[in-house]
Amino acid sequence: MIERLDLSFASIADIGAEIRDGQLSPVALADHCLHRIEALNPTLNAFITVTAELAREQARKAEIDIRAGHWRGPLHGVPVAVKDFYDTAGIRTTAGFEHFRNRVPSQDAEMVVRLRNAGAVLIGKTNMHKLGMGTTSLDSDFGPVVNPRSASHVAGGSSGGSAAAVAAGLCFATVDTDAIGSGRLPAASCGVTCHKPTFGVLSTAGILAGEKADPAILLLSHPCVTARSAEDVTLVFSVLTNAPQGDSFRDRCPVRRVGAVTNFAASDAAFDAAIVSIAAMGIGRLELRLPFERASFDVSTIEDDRATIDAAIFGDIDAIALPTLTAPAPEVNEARARGDTAVSANNTFFCNYYGLPAISVPCGVDINGLPLGLQFVGPHGGDGHVLSLAHAYQQATEWRYIPPQSMK
Repeated sequence: MIERLDLSFASIADIGAEIRDGQLSPVALADHCLHRIEALNPTLNAFITVTAELAREQARKAEIDIRAGHWRGPLHGVPVAVKDFYDTAGIRTTAGFEHFRNRVPSQDAEMVVRLRNAGAVLIGKTNMHKLGMGTTSLDSDFGPVVNPRSASHVAGGSSGGSAAAVAAGLCFATVDTDAIGSGRLPAASCGVTCHKPTFGVLSTAGILAGEKADPAILLLSHPCVTARSAEDVTLVFSVLTNAPQGDSFRDRCPVRRVGAVTNFAASDAAFDAAIVSIAAMGIGRLELRLPFERASFDVSTIEDDRATIDAAIFGDIDAIALPTLTAPAPEVNEARARGDTAVSANNTFFCNYYGLPAISVPCGVDINGLPLGLQFVGPHGGDGHVLSLAHAYQQATEWRYIPPQSMK
């Protein structure tokens, strides 16, 4: 094993390469993550269920297969987790809901199947805001999630456990859901990256299969991927979409002009600095306003609105940029007083309504030193553009993933 590799915070590309080359044992890596979970999860409460026995079994199989020359790709032998919305055969899937505490599905969700086929090691099921109905991850039958950068602040939600687990180095990526911003909001709050693809690109099959769901939520909810960088997110997204190995979404979709949103709900100096950085990358800029007011849970005209949004917004630009959060992440007590949606989705929900691809990356810190997020949004099918732009932005600026001091 190469000592220079940080087994908690290395990139998936580096981890995967060393596993492939026989320099890192998947078993040792799984044990490392499980030991971190054992040490840190009592504080973070990022996991509802830790699948230690399964993870070690999958890691042993990955090691045997790779030694035999059957390497499946960049996730083979890499520990990942899934939000506790996704069914897992023989493993409880609760959605943080008391009535689902002992719910054990008989089949895996489609995204879980794809992770397994890629050789990924399932390390556990992450905690979340109950039934995905909130943005703080404070309301769960398994207790609240703690922000790994400040225990007195919320982690965001509803995918708060996933963002906390990735930020704290408990796993390398998670597969989550985002219906109003519930993947991107916790990613921004915890200082990691989340990509919500174009509606329909990733399958929702097996998210609480057999349970009743609001038809509007079915039209708004998107599977999404959380990891520590745009590069890591791209690798996982490529696996989940069965893209050919070596085919990078970002490399084939360069961005030439970005629309800087002017009517977002925030007062964000970090966003102004981000726009300056984008201009310094040689990317053109056009200011524009977004039709935030059209986005609602009334989905009676959603198909028509989705059909016309690309022409209305993206005629002269490849992507748009705006803040992820409308305000710094609130303290826990403040969030409890304000209710389940204390982390506002005003800057994120429109992407779900219109079905547009969107990625949130870190872009600065608030007055408490907590992360802020920057969103890049593309037209339908423009996942490559937002992944390309996010990766280029992280390469060009200092705003890459930084481990929480208390979690190193």
